[in-house]
Amino acid sequence: MDQAKGLRQIARTSAMQRRERNGASNGNSYPRVIAVTSGKGGVGKTNIVGNLAVAMTRLGKRVVIIDTDVGLANIDIVFNLRHKYNIRHLISGEKTLSQVMVTTNHGIGILPGGSGFADLTHFSEGEKLTLLSEFEAFSDMADIILLDTGAGISSNVLYFNASADQCLVVATTEPTSITDAYALMKVMSQNYGIKYFKLVVNMAENRTVAKKVYGSLSNALDKFLKNVVLEYCGHVPFDPALQKAVRNRSILLDMVKNSPAADAISDLAKNLLNDDRTNQNQGNLTFFMNRVFEAAQ
Repeated sequence: MDQAKGLRQIARTSAMQRRERNGASNGNSYPRVIAVTSGKGGVGKTNIVGNLAVAMTRLGKRVVIIDTDVGLANIDIVFNLRHKYNIRHLISGEKTLSQVMVTTNHGIGILPGGSGFADLTHFSEGEKLTLLSEFEAFSDMADIILLDTGAGISSNVLYFNASADQCLVVATTEPTSITDAYALMKVMSQNYGIKYFKLVVNMAENRTVAKKVYGSLSNALDKFLKNVVLEYCGHVPFDPALQKAVRNRSILLDMVKNSPAADAISDLAKNLLNDDRTNQNQGNLTFFMNRVFEAAQ
């Protein structure tokens, strides 16, 4: 049996075992995987991920964050956490998922990235099987998995974005951010067939300015790409309280009960949870990782 067939068999077997555990009527209980990404760095993506996770937890969801940003992993900083191990130890088989995972005081599980993800095309069959096996455990511990991806169009960013159920693109009003966001969606559409994206405009002065960013991107997609849909999910306004939280390595939603940015992120969390439209929706976490590895072929 070749590597691809072996991975698919692992995914099918794991899916069958999970259906047997949960019962046929509960076949859709696997976590939804949402990639939060950007074309350009420095747009506040990781802070949005951290606060989104807290907002979703307050809405009764079990949330896990996987930091897939190679070399610049920093979701642990947002929560002011310290960790001894990262995903590299999981891939190598040195440590198990429970040993690598850290948990916030909100109950959010975090899988630290560190320097864990080399190019996925360089993973051995054994490393892939290890990840497939360990990731299946997420099916019993999370309702939502947030992927904090790197910025840009590197191979790993594209693999995870293309394999997620939903892809949330974070942009700002800066022209370079808008241009790079378009480039990201263009590559994902043309190379991976992804046709549905969500957009949140961060650090926008107001809704009118944010909608101009959306209009610019939507018009470009309509003009140059076929059948690509970009949904406007709102904006997060520039908020001094958020800047203070970043400096203090704190979560905004923990620091203040109400602020413009906190309210906007809470609304964004509700939007994401209420939308059932997905790009993949295939059945469990081994299928997700299998899609990631197939994208890397």
